[in-house]
Amino acid sequence: MDFLTLFLIYLCFLLTTVALLCICTGRKESFLARSVNGASQVLSFVIPTQLQRGTQRALHRLFHTRSCLFVVLHVALQAAVYGEYTWEVFVYCWELQFHLLLLLLPYLLLAGNMGCFILCSWANPGVITKSNHASLVKIYAYDGVLFQKGIVCPTCNMEKPARSKHCSFCSICVHRFDHHCVWVNNCIGAFNAKYFFLYLFTLTAMAATVAIITAAFLVQVVLLSNLMHGSYIDDQGHEHAVEILFLIQHLFLTFPRIVFMLGFVTLLTLVLSAYCCFNLYLALTNQTSNEWYKSRRHGCFHHLELQPHDRQVVYKNIYSKGVWMNLKEIFKPPTVLERKKK
Repeated sequence: MDFLTLFLIYLCFLLTTVALLCICTGRKESFLARSVNGASQVLSFVIPTQLQRGTQRALHRLFHTRSCLFVVLHVALQAAVYGEYTWEVFVYCWELQFHLLLLLLPYLLLAGNMGCFILCSWANPGVITKSNHASLVKIYAYDGVLFQKGIVCPTCNMEKPARSKHCSFCSICVHRFDHHCVWVNNCIGAFNAKYFFLYLFTLTAMAATVAIITAAFLVQVVLLSNLMHGSYIDDQGHEHAVEILFLIQHLFLTFPRIVFMLGFVTLLTLVLSAYCCFNLYLALTNQTSNEWYKSRRHGCFHHLELQPHDRQVVYKNIYSKGVWMNLKEIFKPPTVLERKKK
């Protein structure tokens, strides 16, 4: 196994670990966060104290401060996948007379994805300042559960508008705060949510397209070589018909980097598709990730009331205006004038 294969395997493991950690960023009570804390407590008995402190400082800097490290990792992973796709998959598929438009589709998606990535990274997510605070506070009403009037941000020293949140990464309050995305090194708020949605969609489509083309190439190789109708002899000298496991092993030994890349982008497609569906659900119901997480602590009911037994307030999403209007709000955030007309 050559160096590039080992490098890709390492990147895959690193991305999977980081992706899981990023999902739980800002969610203190998540299962993964509790698992990591539990593992840290167990390892603290065998790891030197100085190494523990150094690791904690590194993790804090990595996951609790704004950094370009994940942006660099993001670009490196895309470069590794597209490098392998270009120099091997594209060339082989071209020789097998795949349609040129199909082979160029990943590059078109890459161009769109990079455009959305740049816009999402550099766009103002909706930073609340003293100059725009008076107008932003009038856009959304306080629901009295997740967002209450009169709450002042101790860092920014301003009253928090409804649906806003202070980002500890960027040390700013963001209008209609969703989450802080380490992959674009920016908060996701009212004014760049549309770019993030398109970025996520094109990223998922990129991974799916590369996976489909790579899988089609390997299937074509199997069909042309007539491997499915062959046989092999095991270590004991017995002859067996070719099985799926043997076929996968043969393809991995013949095209190790291509098979590994296929497994990597397939896993990435599944993870991104699930996250894309979750974000689509949030968009259609007019919720943010921050609101969805906080609402789990209040329960999800169709009306707001005081429960007769425990007298706890039950959360109701008052911001949903129907599927079409909710989706429209992502691409065209409401202003004070629009709200007054309603």
